Amino acid sequence: MTIVQRQRFYVLMFILCGVSISLTMALVALQSNINLFFTPSQMIAGEAPIGKTIRGGGLVVPGSVERSSQNLKVRFGITDGGEQISVRYEGILPDLFQEGQGIVALGQLEQSGEFCASEVLAKHDPNYMPPEVKDAIDKVHAEKGINRP
Repeated sequence: MTIVQRQRFYVLMFILCGVSISLTMALVALQSNINLFFTPSQMIAGEAPIGKTIRGGGLVVPGSVERSSQNLKVRFGITDGGEQISVRYEGILPDLFQEGQGIVALGQLEQSGEFCASEVLAKHDPNYMPPEVKDAIDKVHAEKGINRP
């Protein structure tokens, strides 16, 4: 191998190592920022990771909203038509938050099976439901043989 070939080889190896390191760092950064969506049925079945930030959603169970009179703590249930899970949230709920309406919450599933939300997003018009929630509800209804309008 001549000196010129050896220098080209070293430059090529340096570039390949740099690209590999950059690609690895980008993938690690993307992996930590992904928030997967889980339905109450999936959370109860153990498909959702415990202690990791995820998105969970469904319909707010009518009659399940419990507000603390002393602070901004709220507890309510969400369902996908199959299972129901309790959600705990501390903060101001969106103006459009209502019982029976679709929501998506960002938070962590706890060991106790309760979902601790750090952010709650409500639907924005009467005809809209978050796509993930609609798909999950339709899937549960299809499994049970329920026809939805």
